[in-house]
Amino acid sequence: MIYTLTLNPSLDYIIQLNSFEEGRVNISNSEHKLPGGKGINVSQVLKNLGHESVALGFLGGFTGDFIHVELLKQNIKCDFIKLEGDTRVNVKMKSGNVETEINGNSPEISQDKKEELFKQLETLKDGDILVMAGSVPLSLESDIYKKIMAGLPTGVKVILDTKGKALGEAVKSGPYLIKPNHHELEELFDIKIQNKNEMIEYGKKLQKLGAKNVAISMAGDGAFLITENSVYFGNVPKGIVQNSVGAGDSMVAGFTAGISEGLNIETCFSMGIAAGSASAFSKNLCTLSEVKKLLKDIKIEKIN
Repeated sequence: MIYTLTLNPSLDYIIQLNSFEEGRVNISNSEHKLPGGKGINVSQVLKNLGHESVALGFLGGFTGDFIHVELLKQNIKCDFIKLEGDTRVNVKMKSGNVETEINGNSPEISQDKKEELFKQLETLKDGDILVMAGSVPLSLESDIYKKIMAGLPTGVKVILDTKGKALGEAVKSGPYLIKPNHHELEELFDIKIQNKNEMIEYGKKLQKLGAKNVAISMAGDGAFLITENSVYFGNVPKGIVQNSVGAGDSMVAGFTAGISEGLNIETCFSMGIAAGSASAFSKNLCTLSEVKKLLKDIKIEKIN
């Protein structure tokens, strides 16, 4: 079974305006609400690709209830831990070609709720896949992903998509795959990467720290995959970017789908790029037909 863990979910409130004037009353053209959070996005894309998953994490209040109901409408299995406070709201405002985000703070997660999560994860079994994705709430320690991995049963395959201190700590516990983008790679090592050779160099440093496989996404410039024995480069197919939100999560979902099907890692990489691109070229998270359409345009090159 595939499990996704979202420690810091959100209700995403998306507003479209013709124009925005600071300090004035602005009227929206359209608005809609979506369940948000990287792990939750992965579960939604997996469902679109024909794969079942169980969404785990923390939800609270009326905003948490909204997320739970919306996921159930999509027939996504959920086993969230209930909090007293309200799940945060993230506002994403689009005015012309400009996007502005205001991200809320997560509710307090108590020690007993954290322990409940650890007990829940102890029930996973050999062969299960756990996708841990997203930021860490302020009320949890930055090395929480590392601690979670230390307590997992043997044989659980971990896919990790986070950044900063959380990534730096968790990579030491040997996740099967991590997926930083090039900005997150620069932030982690506090450097400015000048070329693709340096991208590979720092990706390999993450591998030496413990990650078995490292996928580095570079938006329209393609992606690298560094495995135990090889380095691969994959191009991004041509298309018009309509929405950057969820593209990275879709890449993780595509990769995860391939792993669960037992495909070789190059094919999983190709599926990840296709899913990420399909979501970027769509107003919503990608569908299976959109991913299949793009797969034929992706070429995976082995780098000597």
